[in-house]
Amino acid sequence: MKNKMMGKRLSIFLFILSLSLSGFAQEKLSLQEAISIALQNNYDIKISKNDISIAKNNANIGNAGMLPTLTGTYSNGGSIQNTRQSPATGAERVITGARSTNNDLGADLNWTVFDGFSMFANYDRLKELQKQGEATSRLAILTTVADVVTAYYDIVRQQQLLIAADSAMDVSVLRTNIAKTKLQLGRGSKLDVLTAQVDYNTDTSNYLQVKNALQVAKVRLNQILVRDISTSFAVSNSIEVDKGILFTSQAELAEKQNPNVQYAFINQRIAALNLKSIRGARYPAISLNSGYSRSNSTTPTGFNQKFAANGFTYGVTASLNLFNGFLQRQQERNAKIEIETASLNLNKTKLDVNSQLLTAYQNYSTYLDLIKLEQRNVDIAKENLDITLAKYRLGSIAPLELREAQRNAIDAQNRFIEMQYQAKIAETTLKEISGNIDLSN
Repeated sequence: MKNKMMGKRLSIFLFILSLSLSGFAQEKLSLQEAISIALQNNYDIKISKNDISIAKNNANIGNAGMLPTLTGTYSNGGSIQNTRQSPATGAERVITGARSTNNDLGADLNWTVFDGFSMFANYDRLKELQKQGEATSRLAILTTVADVVTAYYDIVRQQQLLIAADSAMDVSVLRTNIAKTKLQLGRGSKLDVLTAQVDYNTDTSNYLQVKNALQVAKVRLNQILVRDISTSFAVSNSIEVDKGILFTSQAELAEKQNPNVQYAFINQRIAALNLKSIRGARYPAISLNSGYSRSNSTTPTGFNQKFAANGFTYGVTASLNLFNGFLQRQQERNAKIEIETASLNLNKTKLDVNSQLLTAYQNYSTYLDLIKLEQRNVDIAKENLDITLAKYRLGSIAPLELREAQRNAIDAQNRFIEMQYQAKIAETTLKEISGNIDLSN
C-alpha cells in the first residue's frame, strides 16, 4: 500500500511538473492581446462591418433621386418583303424581296428637379440608416469584447481553482502520511489510513475535473478569437476588479452610448423622415428632359426610299397628384403611427437598459461586499486548518475534524475565487450596457 501511495504521489508530481514546464513553452496571452485578436478575426464584427460598407455605399445623392438619369438607346433592324402596288394611275408594280432597313441612335436625359422635398428626406434617411448600421456594428464589438473578457477570466478562475485543488491534495497527502506514521507507532488505526486515502482520491478526482474545465475554457476562448481551438497559451494569474464604478456615471453613459438606445433613437428619426418623404407627394413634381436622336431608314417600296434625321429635343414636365383614392392620406396616417411606435420603442428600450443596468450594478455591489467577506473567511479557514492539522499530528482530534477543516478551507477559497469572477462579470456587464468597455482594456 505504501508503494501504491508513493506511486500516486509521484504521478501527481510529474503531472504538475509537466504543467509547469509546458507553461514556459506556451505563449503568454494578455487580455489586451485577446481583445485585439477578437476585433480582427471575429465573424460577427466582420459581418457588421460589411453591413456598414453597404449602408455607406447607399448613402449618396444619386440613390436619393437627386441626380439626373441619362439613357442611351440604339436599334438596328430591317425587313424583306414581297409587295404588289396598284396605284390609281399607272401600271401595277410588283417587287420581290424588297429589303428595308432602320437604324436609330439616341440619348434621353431626365432630371427631377423638384418632388416636394422627398429626395432630401430620402437622402437624410439613407444617412440615418448608415448611422444605424454603425450602432449595430458597435453592439457587435461590445458583445464580442464582453465575451472575450468573460472567457478570459473564466480561464483565470479555473486556473486558481486548480491551484486550490492542488493545495487540497497536498493536505490529503500530509494527512495520509501522518495516519501511516501513527499506525506504525501503534497510535493509529488502519481505518484512519484508509479514510485518508479515500479522501486523497476524492481530492485527486476533483483536481482532474478542474483541469478538464480549464482546458474547455481555453477552447472556448480560442473559438471566440477565431483561431485554432487547440492553440496552447497561458493567461494572467489574478482577477483585477474595478471597484470604483458609480451607477450615476454609468447611467449617463448608457443614455448616450448604449447601441440599443442609439438604434431606437435613429429609428425614430427615420420614421419622421419617412413621413416627410410621403408628404412630398402632395406637391407637384417638376422634371427637365432633353434628348438627342439620329435615325436612318431605307424603304424601296415607300414614297421616300431613303430617310435620315437627327436633332435635339427638350422640355419641362410637371405633374400633380390630384386624387389617388385617399391613398395619400392613408400613407400619411400610417407614417404617423410608425413615428409613435418608434417613440414607444425608444422609451421601452431606455427602460429595459436602465433595468439591466441597475440589476448589474446591484450584482456588482453585492459581489464586492462578498469578496471582502470571503477574503476574511479564507484567512479564518486557513488558520483553522493549520491549528487542526497541528492537533491532528498530536492525536488530540479525530480525522473527521481535520477533513471538515480541510473542506471548509477549500470551500472558502473556492467561494472567494468565484466571487472575484462574478464581480468581474458584473463589472463587464455594467460597462457593456453603458457602452463604456475599453476596447484596449
